[in-house]
Amino acid sequence: IYSYRQPDLIEPLLEKFSAETGINTNVIFASKGLIERIQAEGRNSPADVLLTTDIGNLSQAVTSGISQPVSSVEIDESIPEAYRGPDDEWIGLTRRARVVYASKDRVEQDSITYEELADPKWRGKICIRSGQHPYNVALVASMLANEGPERTEAWLRGVKDNLARKPAGNDRLQVKGVYAGECDLAIGNTYYMGKMLTDEDNPEQKKGADSVKMLFPNTDGRGTHVNVSGAVLVKNAPNKDNAVKLIEFLASDKGQRMYAEVNYEYPTKDGVQWSELVQSWGTFKADPISLNEIAELRKAASEMIDKVGFDDGPSS
Repeated sequence: IYSYRQPDLIEPLLEKFSAETGINTNVIFASKGLIERIQAEGRNSPADVLLTTDIGNLSQAVTSGISQPVSSVEIDESIPEAYRGPDDEWIGLTRRARVVYASKDRVEQDSITYEELADPKWRGKICIRSGQHPYNVALVASMLANEGPERTEAWLRGVKDNLARKPAGNDRLQVKGVYAGECDLAIGNTYYMGKMLTDEDNPEQKKGADSVKMLFPNTDGRGTHVNVSGAVLVKNAPNKDNAVKLIEFLASDKGQRMYAEVNYEYPTKDGVQWSELVQSWGTFKADPISLNEIAELRKAASEMIDKVGFDDGPSS
């Protein structure tokens, strides 16, 4: 298994899979370069499954030629078509919403839209990680799908003008920025809230999470942007049958419940209960735009992010 997903998110599920099936797993964890590594290894690659974090990497795996279709009745019955790639060449396993973390002390409103993030009233009050991070590229791609290029570029320039600082760090750091008073709003994925609230080894992160409220943008309109993590069956998988069994386990009721409980993510399988903590955040409407359309617009989104100089920060 080659995994872009962090060990603490994946190891509990793999341990349960091995305990139930007797199939041992060997994992290589990395934050980048795994798709390129599988390409370079070619037919000699030991990789059976690629676990990855978002639609960008899933679609890149397909276009890079390292994937093969997953043929499984169990998976087709478990995971809705909206969360599977063309010909089942990627399988979405968890959902996460890209939301706004707002200061409980300084932000009175309890609803927001993505479009509003460009409103001058938020000048100097928004924290966000690099625009070129896959999570934000997908968000901009969703804006392109819904608003078109002209309005999206104007929006992106407006958000850039409202930044409190240059984009940097991860989603947790943006919440820390709100807690420290550097900004009033931060953009982040939902599951980070769960991780921060339950991190007993890092009380400062818990304090940061306690200082913000989660707003699901556009939930009264088209819906909040949702991305997925997922799995790819590698083209030359030497242990294909076991690889399919792993993906089937991750897509099963048991695997989906573990994702929900351990990772504070939303299952892609319908009817699987969310964790109590995730339920406490409330329900939301998900943007129904196809993730395959988001994937197709990622290149245009990335180019637009560079065009406006988003990562240069608000003063450029």
